[in-house]
Amino acid sequence: MTSTFESSVRQIDAPQWRVYETLSNLENLERMKGHIPADKLAGLSFDHDSIGINIPMAGDIRLRIVDRVPPKTIKFETQQSPMPFNFWIQLVPMSEVSCKMRLVIKAELNPFVKGMVSKPLEAGIEKIADALQKIQY
Repeated sequence: MTSTFESSVRQIDAPQWRVYETLSNLENLERMKGHIPADKLAGLSFDHDSIGINIPMAGDIRLRIVDRVPPKTIKFETQQSPMPFNFWIQLVPMSEVSCKMRLVIKAELNPFVKGMVSKPLEAGIEKIADALQKIQY
C-alpha cells in the first residue's frame, strides 16, 4: 500500500528560482550544515546529484536526484535504504521575492511497517523542512 507523508507548507523569503537553483545542486547544502546538530552530521555526504546520511536504527540511506522540473520540483529516489521511497521538494512562487515549499515522501509500506515508521517519518520530514527553510538563499 502506498503511503504519503507531507511536510507543512513553508514560506521561504527568497525567489522560487533561487531556492530551486540552490536545492537542485546538492553541493550547495554545505551551507546547511550549520543548521544540523553535530551529532546528526555523522555519515552525511553529498555531491551534485546525491546525498547520503547514516540514520540511527535505519542505517545508511542514499538518495539520488532523478528528475528536475525547473523551477518547481526536485524528485529523489533511494539508491540505498532499508525501505525504498521517493522524495519530492515542491516549490511554488508567492511573489518575486518569496515562495512556498512542501516536502513529500511516498513509500510502499505494509500496515505493520507503516505503524512503526509513520511517526518518525512525519517528524523527520518536518525537521528537514525546518532546516531547508533556514538556509540563506
